[in-house]
Amino acid sequence: MIRRRIQSKIVVLALVGLAVSACAAAEDYVSPLAVVADDVGARLYVAGFTAKQVAVFDVAAGEVVKTVGVPERPTGLALSPDGALLFVTGAAAAGHVHLVDLSSGEVCGAVACGHTPMAPVLSPDGTTLYVCNRFDNDVLVVDVAAKAEVARIPVVREPVAAAMTPDGKLLFVANHLPGGTADADYVAAVVSVIDAATNTVAATIRLANGSTGLRGLCMSPDGAYVYVTHLLGRYQLPTTQLERGWMNTNALTVIDARERALVNTVLLDDVDLGAANPWGVACTADGALICVTHAGTHEVSVIDRAGLHEKLAKVAAGEGVSEVSQTSEDVPNDLAFLVDLRRRIPLAGIGPRGLAVVGSTLYAAEYFTDSLGVVDIDPAARPKARMIRLAPETAMSALRTGEMFFNNASLCFQHWQSCASCHPDVRADGLNWDLLNDGIGNPKNTKSLVLSHQTPPVMITGVRDRAEIAVRAGIKYIQFAVRPEEDAEAIDEYLKSLKPQPSPHLVDGALNPAAERGRAIFDEAGCATCHCGALYTDMIKYNLGTGKDREADWEFDTPTLLEVWRTAPYLHDGRAATLEELLTTHNPEDRHGVTSGLSKEQISDLAEFVRSL
Repeated sequence: MIRRRIQSKIVVLALVGLAVSACAAAEDYVSPLAVVADDVGARLYVAGFTAKQVAVFDVAAGEVVKTVGVPERPTGLALSPDGALLFVTGAAAAGHVHLVDLSSGEVCGAVACGHTPMAPVLSPDGTTLYVCNRFDNDVLVVDVAAKAEVARIPVVREPVAAAMTPDGKLLFVANHLPGGTADADYVAAVVSVIDAATNTVAATIRLANGSTGLRGLCMSPDGAYVYVTHLLGRYQLPTTQLERGWMNTNALTVIDARERALVNTVLLDDVDLGAANPWGVACTADGALICVTHAGTHEVSVIDRAGLHEKLAKVAAGEGVSEVSQTSEDVPNDLAFLVDLRRRIPLAGIGPRGLAVVGSTLYAAEYFTDSLGVVDIDPAARPKARMIRLAPETAMSALRTGEMFFNNASLCFQHWQSCASCHPDVRADGLNWDLLNDGIGNPKNTKSLVLSHQTPPVMITGVRDRAEIAVRAGIKYIQFAVRPEEDAEAIDEYLKSLKPQPSPHLVDGALNPAAERGRAIFDEAGCATCHCGALYTDMIKYNLGTGKDREADWEFDTPTLLEVWRTAPYLHDGRAATLEELLTTHNPEDRHGVTSGLSKEQISDLAEFVRSL
């Protein structure tokens, strides 16, 4: 039944793709991203990302009763303990958290944050607010009464979700992408644990090998466990097939909050049906169920929490619990581990992201249908999801359709992945993948797709003449699907519309003094010879001596340097964790810029300029 419902959604999506409007702009859509409920479940607050608004949804009436405009695209919501204030983080290079007085429904203040603030979390007593500054790679601590910054706590890479223990002592933070190099034997994103008393990182918990694309994180009601949604990439395998999660699997990691330690990682997929792009995660108030939205397959997983922990405890004690899971090490490879513990419930809308659970009713922010998904998750119920629109329906533009297809795993064979699985937010996932377009046994680092249509050739080896060819090859050889040409054309339109984001290294939009010095060095070292023009690339391939083994004499494409601050690690195989390493350790013969005579300070300035582009 589940498979038939999901397969039928493909037909719906194809029809949606035909109903396009040439003139609809991003702000014409709501794009619900996050949702939070008040303490009695009477009202929900829904962040409309592209509409720059928060919708106030009356649960009893089943409709939106008010919308509150905010100055920046809202990325996250937090409600004060007394229900009087709503804290709304806004996406911008110099973003804010906006305070909404819920009695008047008006914005009543703002606190400056950092680059793309999100995932606001209030301390249990409501006196302190924690905000993830995604591209500053830090967590901002705010004194709520004073509306003032208290501290900034550096974390690893792109903090995107957070949750606090009920006693207010620890904050767990999900880092979206792995740090470090991509050519190591173990590459994984981490969860940072912040001590609220000292505002320092007390522990760093590394997830299973291949963990990337972290999206959601929640705390169990008793404060005993943390649950994190993410992808588990099988990046050490060649991309020859999709069956049985050969390339990408979709996962939930369990962390012991008191011990600050990883318990295990379970797969959310079935043996022959992927559950792509897990996003939001929440526990029911009684702690009985864990709920996960799947942004790529438009459904929710509802997991028996007690049963999950019982099964994990048994396998940890050495008891085999399934044909695959004889030891704890087997669990992240067991596609049937949750078979008797989880229900997959299809939603009526498309692209569920954030969620809230009120009693036994789950509400999901359905991004692409501008809707709130509603479903009863009571195990005794016969769930049938419905969709409540947050605004009048707007015909999809070709660009919006392309964005939906890029994020839609229902287009993929067995629904294991979408384009966004390896290119989260159209950028890089921090992993090396052994694609077959340039042979086998030579993994390459995932590239950002921003400006790919404007900077041919594409792929690291320049094996595709144009991005349009690469899009169609991706559908055929990575999603293992045959799709109408209109789908690829829509994806092209979406990708061509993307613009680089301003660097977090800029100061009020301008180069800082170090970057100004680095700009002169950039020319003197010969970097501008190849990284030239407005896009900082001459679009030519070169042999810079960076190839290894049978690739020793290969030429690699000159990438644009715009937004390079966001695309670490560097070089074709991700061997350089930082730009400084690229310019020194991995440039021994000055073939990649004349840098051997530069001082450490000059290297730092040069790297700072490049990071500022």
